Amino acid sequence: MVTQTIDLRIKRQDSPESPARWEEFRIPYKSRMNVISALMEIQRNPTTIEGKQTTPPVWESNCLEEVCGACSMIINGKVRQACSALIDHLTQPIVLEPMTKFPLVRDLMVDRKRMFDALKRVHAWIPLDGTYNLGPGPRVDPDVGAVAYSLSRCMTCGCCLEVCPQISLTSTFIGAAAISQVRLFNMHPTGGMHARERLEALMGEGGLAECGNAQNCVHACPKEIPLTESISAMGRQTARHMLKRLLGA
Repeated sequence: MVTQTIDLRIKRQDSPESPARWEEFRIPYKSRMNVISALMEIQRNPTTIEGKQTTPPVWESNCLEEVCGACSMIINGKVRQACSALIDHLTQPIVLEPMTKFPLVRDLMVDRKRMFDALKRVHAWIPLDGTYNLGPGPRVDPDVGAVAYSLSRCMTCGCCLEVCPQISLTSTFIGAAAISQVRLFNMHPTGGMHARERLEALMGEGGLAECGNAQNCVHACPKEIPLTESISAMGRQTARHMLKRLLGA
């Protein structure tokens, strides 16, 4: 339903140590607005519904086309990207909150460092043998390439971690995103040469064994990445790796 104004209720917090508060805003309606454009409208004139002048709300965003993953937040109780959340499809007042499984920076902005640390931990990259021209890369089976493409769409947005019951501010579980990236790089013709290192990382503290199989992650992923399939596949790979290690193979 098209309205002439938009009401938003935003959870504010000036710093991790400051008390949280709620502020409500009313802005003019414009066609095809998303949550980011609504926040930008508030930023131009940060005045609450009661007429109180306040500070501009803080959030993080970059690409504005659901590629970077930076603008993840809880919108009307559901974690998602603010750039693809269209005002016309949301119930008002639109309630905005920061994700809860990451350290708060300010207002709607959180620190997703734990996700990038997890990628470092599982060696989520493919080493290059110098920077010279290596020629055409190895051929990849189309079926393998199709799976790899779906896994490569991960944008480290944090949605899968936000809905995971095994994740908290103090837990060590690396989460579904990093596990799925191990699957991606292990299936690469060159990346597979370092599969053992990644599997060893998954078998350590905070790794695959700490997954509770809640399967919330696959439903929350905005890119529809088959995260539960990746977790199962990595379970099989780590089991084989453990058996080979026990047998001295």
